[in-house]
Parts: sequence; structure tokens; C-alpha cells
Amino acid sequence: MPLQTILIKPASGLCNMQCDYCFYCDEAEKRETPSYGMMSEETLKMIIKKVLFQAQGEVCFAFQGGEPALRGPAFFQKAVEMQERFNRNHVRVSNSFQTNGLLIDEEWCALFQKHHFLVGISVDGTETIHDRYRRGKDGSPTYARVRKAVEMLEQYKVDYNILTVVTRQAAEQIREIYQEYKRNGWHYQQYIACLDPLWEAPGEKEYSLTPEMYGKFLTELFRLWHKDWKRGKAPYIRQFENYVGILMGFPPEACEQRGVCSVQCVTEADGSVYPCDFYVLDEYRLGDFHTGRVRDFLESSTGKAFIKESGNLSETCGKCRWYRLCRGGCRRRRVPEEGGETYREYFCGSYRTFFEKCADQIREIAQYCLKYKKRVPYEKK
Repeated sequence: MPLQTILIKPASGLCNMQCDYCFYCDEAEKRETPSYGMMSEETLKMIIKKVLFQAQGEVCFAFQGGEPALRGPAFFQKAVEMQERFNRNHVRVSNSFQTNGLLIDEEWCALFQKHHFLVGISVDGTETIHDRYRRGKDGSPTYARVRKAVEMLEQYKVDYNILTVVTRQAAEQIREIYQEYKRNGWHYQQYIACLDPLWEAPGEKEYSLTPEMYGKFLTELFRLWHKDWKRGKAPYIRQFENYVGILMGFPPEACEQRGVCSVQCVTEADGSVYPCDFYVLDEYRLGDFHTGRVRDFLESSTGKAFIKESGNLSETCGKCRWYRLCRGGCRRRRVPEEGGETYREYFCGSYRTFFEKCADQIREIAQYCLKYKKRVPYEKK
């Protein structure tokens, strides 16, 4: 199967911010080599060349981190040139760039505009909530600088979306956050449940979500969104759009809503490859782009075992009336059941609460879209 999206870390886990809940910092500390430094142009060339050699139809190069902007705009100009050079199969190539926004200036914006990058920029709600956990290396607040970066992206007409990590505090103030995003004109939003440290008991950090909190968050956010949907003014919220799409018969785009993992070929700065951004760990290493091919990574025994493990869901999941929509949730958030052979989603109760209260409205939207032949707008962002 061809690789449609490859996530690349050109600056490894290096970052100019210090976020309390950073899952990648946690992962890096659990590896023999915490940081692989800056990616070389030779490694970049090897990745792009081998990915495009096997590509069919389309492929997206998704640059993340750490903070990818630390690698500098010249590196990404080179990436675009290499994509054009090695695209012998004439596939549709796109680029996305997830950033904290601190380094975004006119040079970056000109690059994004010229080459049609989709930029994801991290904002954690209101200024108070954002600055609580997303601080500079010196402990300084960052919200004002990020807002300035967003304004600059708008001036250059760069496509962007807002990525918000849902902490305990964000969940409790989602109404205020939603209204502020509306005032800011932020029409494309993605909300990611905050992760607790790997292999530690969930719910014990100051920023941690509990199942009760997350269920209330999903319900309140959906009700706000649904109210705007009826007025024809709803923002694009990826998770809700995916639920509607599932009921319309479309496969979900978000991996956590598919029910089983896949090998995503997440690539570190040294060219080493891993199945998932949440498992960039030594024991899950699939190989590297200097000596291997995409096919080798997809067919590796480690990758196949990773996929198989993701299917060890609790028996109660298959019997649950909401399984069609939930699919067991994200593997990274699952907790072992008694005996340790099967797992359940830590936020299982959250989803039950949410679907019991909001599933009829999700179904209403799906039926409307089917009736009027409207597509769920996955392609918008």
C-alpha cells in the first residue's frame, strides 16, 4: 500500500518552547538517544526520493517536531525543490507544517504562500490558559507572539488551522475558548486530548484530563458547534466532521477514529523510522531511510506486530452500541484490563456520555448531508 502521508521531524525534538505536557519530550527521555539534532540535506533527499519513488496518486510531507522552524526556511525551500526533482510518478504533492509560531516571520510566510503549505499553529485557548503551559525556554509567556504569527499568516493569505491541546483547564473553559476563536475568525480547529506521560497512571498531573471532564468537554463543544451549524456558521472541527463522515459511509481521516493502528513512517532527524508519533521509541524502530525502503518499513515484523497489538481491544468494545463511532479510541490512551492482554480506552466513559447526549444530532447532520449531497469537507484542510 502506498504511503500517503509521511511525518518528518527535521529538528528532532528540539524546541524553543518548554510546554509542561509535551508528549514528545517525554518520549525522547525514554530513548537511548533523546535528540537526533538537525536533519541533514542528504537525509532529506533520501526521504523525499524514496517516498516519491513509491508514491501513487498523492503524498503529503508533514513537518513537525519539536519545532521544525528551527531548521530554517532554506531547508524547506530545498525540500520543495527536491520534491519537484524526484516526482517522476507525477503525483500530487502537498506540504504541511506544524509550528508553535515563535519563529514565524515574513520570510517564512512568503515561503508558505509561494509553495502552498498548510500551516498548523498551536494555540491553547485564551491567553491565560495558553501561557500557563506553553512558555518560552526562559519561562516567558508566548501567547502574544503566537497571535502575531497568526496575523502575519493571514496577511500573506497562508492556509492555516489552530491546534489546541485540551488540558484540564481548557476543558473547563471551552465555552470561553470557542467564543474567542469565533471572534478571532479561526474557522479551522483541531482539539487534541492532553496525554499523560507514557507508562504512567493517567489523570494524576495538574494538567491531566479525567474521563468525566473530557466527556463534559466534548458535549459542550459539540453543542456550541451544532448551534452554529444550524445557522450555517459552524467552524470546521475535525473530530466532529469525522463522526459525521463515518455515519455517511466515509472512512475517518483521523487514525484514532479508525479502530486500528497503521504504520505511518514517522521519520526522525537521522532518518530512522517509527510507526507512530506517539511511539518514537527504540523498541519500535522500523529501520532508516539511508538503508531501507518504504516497503521495508511497512512490511517489517515490528510494524506488523505494532498493528496487531492495536487490535487487542476489550470484548466490551465490540458489544458497545457506540463502537461504530468510537472504534476503541487512540491506542496511546488505552489502559490494560485485568490480565493485561486486552485494553480499553481511558476515555471510554467520556465517549459514552458524549454519544448518549449528542449522537442524534450527529446523525441529523449526516442525514442532511446525504439528502442534499453535501460532502463532509475533509478536503478543506
